[in-house]
Amino acid sequence: MSHAVAEKRPSTLQGARLPKWAPYAIAAGSVVVAIGIGLAAGLDSKVQQGLIAGIIFLLAMFGAAAGVEGRRQAKDRLATSLVWVAFLLAVVPLVSLVWTTVTRGVKVLDIYFLTHSMGLIADTEPGGGIYHAIIGSLEQVGLATLIAAPIGVLTAIYLVEYGRGNLARSVTFFVDVMTGIPSIVAGLFILSIMLMFDMQPFGFAGSLALAILMMPVVVRSTEEMLKLVPNELREASLALGVPKWRTILKVVLPTSIGGIATGIMLAVARIAGETAPVLLLVWGNSLINSNPFEGAQQSLPLYIYQQYANSAGSGAAYDRAWAAALTLIAFVMILNLVARGIARWKAPKTGR
Repeated sequence: MSHAVAEKRPSTLQGARLPKWAPYAIAAGSVVVAIGIGLAAGLDSKVQQGLIAGIIFLLAMFGAAAGVEGRRQAKDRLATSLVWVAFLLAVVPLVSLVWTTVTRGVKVLDIYFLTHSMGLIADTEPGGGIYHAIIGSLEQVGLATLIAAPIGVLTAIYLVEYGRGNLARSVTFFVDVMTGIPSIVAGLFILSIMLMFDMQPFGFAGSLALAILMMPVVVRSTEEMLKLVPNELREASLALGVPKWRTILKVVLPTSIGGIATGIMLAVARIAGETAPVLLLVWGNSLINSNPFEGAQQSLPLYIYQQYANSAGSGAAYDRAWAAALTLIAFVMILNLVARGIARWKAPKTGR
């Protein structure tokens, strides 16, 4: 080699930057300072100390970045820090809720609890389980899904593929209105029909109210998924002489089936925790009733409410309520995982 390898020099165009460990050090220092301020001011709440730490972190991060990197880069650091603080503010309550539910719910959550009903056990006595509530929830939510999913999907197909004019605008308007309807209003609507025909509480009445709440969610999610299907696919099918209904059935729906299934699962998770319609229309039952078309039934949200309301300070009732809440959270989590699995399985395959 006639020439030596030139030594790599740092670029003179790159300004000074904070070290990578600086945000972590500033965050740790902010927490320490916030705890000190909280102790000095007599603030025992960890929420207040956390908010103080967040404010101190934002100010310290902006000041450090402005002194080392300049005001322009400091503004970017401040925006990034705001995002992180907002993320932590959203995650901390969620983690706290899940942790509290798990720690309190595992006390009585076992096979016996999942396979037995309350029977003749009083709410203030130990023992009993949620088997009757699991059956009621599965039947009521399942029937509501059988009603709402086909109607919601077909309505979305009409709005995307055929909807024109006043009828489509009216349907869109009422779907938007139904999205914001409180659950108690849906329950009162079904209750008024039951009173007109002198009907007694039964599980299917709760399913009808849940279906009303579920339909607009299914319509909206399915409509968005259908709009994501490229028009080129529709045009190619129609150019081959395929009828429009067959194009929808064989091209549009298979392309968007993953997103549609995800939307339906999320709608199911949304109605699985409703209590007001079930309280009005189903009433609850401490015994096992596997017939949703006759007699009162139980459901997990209603079981949680009744155990808490009728506990009279009983620790056994509180434990059962927390265990049922943990079971409901697990049920919703499983539904979300199933929805993600279906979406990934049915997602269009993309090449390189």
